[in-house]
Amino acid sequence: MTTSAIPVIDLSAALHGRADERLRAARAMEAACTDIGFFTVRGHGVPLATIDTLRSHARHFFNLPLATKREAAPADPAVPRGYRALGFDALSRANVGVAGAAPGDLKEYYHFGREQWPDAPYFTGEEGRRYFIPNRWPAAPAGFAEAAAAYYAHMERLTGEMMSLVALALGIDEDFFDDKIDRHITAMRINFYPEQTVAPEPGQLRAGAHTDYGLLTILNGENTAGGLQVCTRQGDWLPVETAPDTFVVNIGDLLMRWTNDRWVSNVHRVVNPPAEAGPAAQRISIAFFHHPNYDALVECVAPPGEAKYPPVRSGDYRTEKYQQTRV
Repeated sequence: MTTSAIPVIDLSAALHGRADERLRAARAMEAACTDIGFFTVRGHGVPLATIDTLRSHARHFFNLPLATKREAAPADPAVPRGYRALGFDALSRANVGVAGAAPGDLKEYYHFGREQWPDAPYFTGEEGRRYFIPNRWPAAPAGFAEAAAAYYAHMERLTGEMMSLVALALGIDEDFFDDKIDRHITAMRINFYPEQTVAPEPGQLRAGAHTDYGLLTILNGENTAGGLQVCTRQGDWLPVETAPDTFVVNIGDLLMRWTNDRWVSNVHRVVNPPAEAGPAAQRISIAFFHHPNYDALVECVAPPGEAKYPPVRSGDYRTEKYQQTRV
């Protein structure tokens, strides 16, 4: 089940092309994104088996010995691929006004992108190589790469369809985003929040308060102790529950800029479990951070003279944010 304050949108009819249902879904997205910036979707068309398979492989990997997991880390820590150990980054550092000394987040994660791309300058040129990077996969479990690629492909399809609904919700042409996401630089992270056997430092969380950077984040999580919370406009922290066959969706900074703050890229965090939770507090979340083409110029759709932000290139924005989070 989901928390009633986080809207639930059923996409099944909208994704089958019915105009009235597409408009209904778009209006529901508009209401959610102008209020809290989060909603839950069901009827998304992603097979539960695809989700379960990747989750099973991830659980196997993250419960391997640390030395074995470290073999899947990149030689250069600046390369956003492969395994990251506990405390590698601090997401709250990318928020304006957050002190640079924020402690590292209490999570491990696996970072990857698409498996293949065309042999064309956009992908293989000097700038393209910053974003289209070969994935790094562990020796075990077998099939991890294939499970991740299958999940990624379903997310590409789903986010493409949802961005058409976003355009419909904003009152612009439904194909407005097509040429801005057709060569997207989306990364995925499988986050692992282990049992906490040592008390956190003051102010240290599983994931510090932050916003996401791109268009849409599509998250498949778990209802365990120490979960996701979103900050309401009134300043209250609201728990976000989920179910195995649903996705929690939130908008990122670039989509908020595109809407000139009409939609809110909201602050969220992952809190620590109670000390007595023990091994049951282990948690895995799978996040698809949908990000536009690196050369897409993000300019708000507000009338001239009313823009709150200067234009920014998609790739430049993400690179800046990544650099701010490193411990």
